[in-house]
Amino acid sequence: MTREDRPDTGRDRRIEPRIDWTRIVAAPRARRDHPVPAWRDRRYWRWALLVALLLVVLLVVFRRPLADALWPETRVQTLLDQADSALAGGHLDATDGSGARQLYEAAQALDTDRSEAAMGLRRVGQEALRQAAAALAQSRFAEARERLALARELQVPRAQADALAARLRAREAEHAGLDGVVQAAMQAHAAGRLVGGPDAALPLYQRVLALQPGRLEALEGREDALSDLLQEAGRHLQRNDLQQAASLIAQARAFDPGHVGLPQAQAALATALETRRRAAARDLARGRLATARAAYEEVLAVAPDDAAARQGLEQVGVAHAGRAERHAADFRLQQARRELLDARALAPHSPRIAQAEQAVARAEQARDRPGTGMSAGERARRVQTLLAEMASAEAQGQWLAPPGESAYDKLRAAQALAADAPAVKQASARLLPAVRNCYEDELRANRIRRAQACLQAWQTLQPRDAGLTDARRRLAEKWIAVGSERLGEGDVAFAAQALEEARRLDAGVSGLDDFLARVRLAQAAPPR
Repeated sequence: MTREDRPDTGRDRRIEPRIDWTRIVAAPRARRDHPVPAWRDRRYWRWALLVALLLVVLLVVFRRPLADALWPETRVQTLLDQADSALAGGHLDATDGSGARQLYEAAQALDTDRSEAAMGLRRVGQEALRQAAAALAQSRFAEARERLALARELQVPRAQADALAARLRAREAEHAGLDGVVQAAMQAHAAGRLVGGPDAALPLYQRVLALQPGRLEALEGREDALSDLLQEAGRHLQRNDLQQAASLIAQARAFDPGHVGLPQAQAALATALETRRRAAARDLARGRLATARAAYEEVLAVAPDDAAARQGLEQVGVAHAGRAERHAADFRLQQARRELLDARALAPHSPRIAQAEQAVARAEQARDRPGTGMSAGERARRVQTLLAEMASAEAQGQWLAPPGESAYDKLRAAQALAADAPAVKQASARLLPAVRNCYEDELRANRIRRAQACLQAWQTLQPRDAGLTDARRRLAEKWIAVGSERLGEGDVAFAAQALEEARRLDAGVSGLDDFLARVRLAQAAPPR
């Protein structure tokens, strides 16, 4: 009986699995459509390993700074341990920071509450004192002084430091043979060699006293030598040799600022300087400019901050500028340029310098104008033309400007051609009163700029006119008055300019100080 012919009893019945071929076919497509997790991607693993390696390297390189930041106690303890080792090895002080002193101070800076660093510094001081004593015992005086200085800096007990310092001085004196030094100082003193080199009397006495401050022979010798030095300075003052006298007095002050004869010597020097300033002022007033300049310069060589001498020297420069103008007026141009150089050297910021320069330039222009080789008729016609142009410029108020075309320039050109011609002399005589009248008219009308131009022309034509001082004062007062009025209207810039013009004209004019205070107050005020 075949299997197919057996009856179906249910025992032999097997459940045959049913295969869903549609799922099998669709599964690969589903796996392909579902994304792979990022942690399973090899690229992410490579980057993660790279970041981890970088972190490990950073930790290795910066482990000390991180440890110091996270565990400062560890850093402090490390410094203390290093300091203890340096102290044990006698390495007390070092500029590179490896000395015991520097290490203890670094630990103390990190943690001021811990007492180990302060105690360590005290031990360093005691060790420095011990090393100084040991160096002294072996006659190593420079090392002993160095260690003693370190001990004092670390505030060892003063009695201990002073005792060692006294022993050090005594040993140095014994080693140096101070008896011989005293004898050499006395011999130099007897020979009159008080200063001027290390083998002179005063430097030798000072060397002895540095090692033995209480040595009587050296103290008395120094006092006598200083008295002799000041007497020598007095003799130089009598010969009007201020610089040498001042040098000797300064040296005496350096050796002993409290010497009993020093105040009298300094007072004598001050009197001599005042005498020299007065003599310079007299020479300046009499026109002896070279002598006045030499005197003022000598005073400044001794006292560089002497304001009176510096102001006097500037006045000498202004006087040279006046000479330059007068030489230019007479067409002595070489002398004018020489005086102008002296003026620039002594008073470079004075307004008289610019005025003198203009005068010299005008004289040169007048000299260089064509006229040489002219016939008498041509010269006369040229002079008439210049005088006519002068009258035209005069009518327009062009006294000094524009350069080359002003009334003054035309007159100077005419004088260069025919100074003795009657018409030229009449024009010259007429111009000065006209300039004065111009000044008065413009001043009354409060046209201060034009008044100042007329004043400048007046001063150029007649620099020694007695009326110029009063004219400058009145114009300065007018600048102050107009400047005060404009300041009240809020025009601070004009007020500041008026202040400078008034000061330039007459620094001592009444009301200048009050006006100066008002202008500075207005300048300092915040803008509205």
